[in-house]
Amino acid sequence: MKVSDLRGILQYVPRFREKTFVVEIDGDVIASKNLGNILLDLAVLRSLNIKVVLVHGAARQIAALAKERGVEVSNTDGTGITDDPTLTLSIEAAIQITNDIMQGLTSVDLRAAYANAIIAHPFGIRGGVDYLQTGKVERVDTHALQLFLDQGIIPIIPPIGFDGEGKTFRVNSDSIAFEVAEALRATKIIYLMAGDGLCQKGEIVRQISIAETEEILKKRKLPPNLASKLEFGAHACRNNIPRVHILNGLINEALLSEVFSHDGIGTMVYSNEYQQIRRVFKKDVRGVMTLIRESVHNEELIRRTRSDIISSIDDYWVLEIDRTLVGCVALHCYPGEVKGELACLYVAKGYGDQGFGQKLMAFVERLAAEKGLKKVFALSTQAFSFFQQKGGYEEVPPEELPPARLEKYKASNRHSKVLMKDVELPSRSKRKRHSE
Repeated sequence: MKVSDLRGILQYVPRFREKTFVVEIDGDVIASKNLGNILLDLAVLRSLNIKVVLVHGAARQIAALAKERGVEVSNTDGTGITDDPTLTLSIEAAIQITNDIMQGLTSVDLRAAYANAIIAHPFGIRGGVDYLQTGKVERVDTHALQLFLDQGIIPIIPPIGFDGEGKTFRVNSDSIAFEVAEALRATKIIYLMAGDGLCQKGEIVRQISIAETEEILKKRKLPPNLASKLEFGAHACRNNIPRVHILNGLINEALLSEVFSHDGIGTMVYSNEYQQIRRVFKKDVRGVMTLIRESVHNEELIRRTRSDIISSIDDYWVLEIDRTLVGCVALHCYPGEVKGELACLYVAKGYGDQGFGQKLMAFVERLAAEKGLKKVFALSTQAFSFFQQKGGYEEVPPEELPPARLEKYKASNRHSKVLMKDVELPSRSKRKRHSE
C-alpha cells in the first residue's frame, strides 16, 4: 500500500469511528472464493472502531440443497411463496452459512455471534395469493444488537425471522439489512452482490440520488436482485440512512475501495448532498491554497496569498465531493462593467476526466448571467484550448478587458491569452426542461 493510500483512508477515520455499518452479503458471494477477503475487510473496519452488523442471504445455498435432495422449492430469495419444504431447506442453509461465517470471522481474530434479532410476521395474502411461510420484519431487537456491538462483537443475522409464538419465517435479506440499519440508525448499508451495481451505457453509475434512483426503477427493467437493492437503498435514504452502497462482492478489496475513496467502485445511493458547488468559507482558504499549489508552481494559475483570497472571498466557489475539496473557481465582477472574469479554475488531479472543469465553468457562466453580466472572460497561459474547445470561448485582444483588469494584465507581463464568451440566462422553457 502506498503512503498516499493510507493517508486517504485516515481522513475517513474520524468520520466513521463508532459509527454503524450494516453489511449484507448475498449467497452467491458467500459461495465465492472472495468471502475470506471480505471478512478481512471487515476486520479492517473493526480495527478502526467501526461497528459492523452482518446480514447474509441464502438463495444460492437453498437452490443447491434443493437440487441435491431432489426437492422442488417454491422460492429461494424470500420474496415469493415459501412452502414447508422450502422453509426447511432455508433454515438448514441459513444455519450452515451462519456457522461458516462465524468460523471465518474467528480465523481473522474477530468475535461474532448469531443474533436472533428479527421479529417477523407473515407476509400474508397479496393479490389473492397466500405467501405461506414468507415473512416480513415487524421489528428489530435493537437492544440485543446494541449489547453485541458495545462489546465489540459482530452480530450475524440470517434471512430468518420468528414471531412471538416461535414460528419461523423466511425473510428477504435485503429487507432485513434495511430494517436493521433504520432501527440502529446506521451510517451505511453495504450490499455485496455477485455483479456490478447500476450500469448505464456500459459504465457503472458511481453516485445516484434518491430521486434519480426512483425514476430509474420506474422506467427500466433491472435484474430483480439489483432492483431490490436499489429500491431498499432509496427507501433507506428516505429514512435517514445517509448512504447505501451496492458493490460487486466478487472483487477483492471492493468493500474498502468503496468506503475509503471519493468515487468508489460500485453504486452509491445518497440522501444528502454528496457532490456540491458552494461558497468558500474562511476555514476553506488553506485547503484552496493547497489545492492550487502545484498549478501555481507550474505557472498555470497566478499566485494568490491568503489575504488575496479572503479580501474577495465572496467571489470564490469550491467543488466538494464527500466533504473533500476537489475543485475551485472564482467570478470577479468589475463595478460599472457588464464583463465578469472567470478565474482560478482548477480541478484536482484524478478528477480531470470527469467533466468537473466544464461543470465549474458552466456554473460561473450561469452565475454571471444571474448577476446581469453579458460577457465572461478568462485569462490563460496554458489552458486556453480547454476554454475554446470545451466552453466555446473565443480569443480577443487584451483591449477588450475592463480598464482595471487591463492595467493589471499589462503589469503582470504574463502575456496570457484573453478569451471571452457571451452569457445569458436560459429561457424559461429551457430552464423548465432542465429541471425536469
